[in-house]
Amino acid sequence: MTDVATDRLVLRAYAPEDEDNFTGLLGDPVVTRWMGVPARPLREVFRSVVAAEPAWDIWAIWADGRYVGHGELKPSPDPHVDGHELVYALVPDAWGRGLGTEIAEGITKHGLETLGLDAVHATVAPENEASLRLLRRLGYVDAGSWVDDDGDETLWLVRRG
Repeated sequence: MTDVATDRLVLRAYAPEDEDNFTGLLGDPVVTRWMGVPARPLREVFRSVVAAEPAWDIWAIWADGRYVGHGELKPSPDPHVDGHELVYALVPDAWGRGLGTEIAEGITKHGLETLGLDAVHATVAPENEASLRLLRRLGYVDAGSWVDDDGDETLWLVRRG
């Protein structure tokens, strides 16, 4: 897996000492309000990420030596999306500083330029207006929507290379 650097951030592979950061972030219901969270215990998920070479890019995100978030670029698990999907999350005290935009742009650029993907996809709840604005500012365009089995609507956006 390749590290990614932006102006203010370093995205690098998770290390064993990152476990509390990972579980704290993805265990925070404020952070994961709009995200799917694994059914398995988060510590178990983390240990599987660190123990084996993941099948996709998954990063711990750092700013000024401090853990500020999580990012992924993975084959989409959603049957509606044929391609790689962007996933990102920030610790709440890092919100509102443009870091989400920097993460999304860095991962998107990595997918399109470094990996040579034709497109990077994102799935977003329609109520998650902040992420929708962020992605559209970065050139993502609406590609469709669907209603999940639980009745929730999901919007699908794409940015092509």
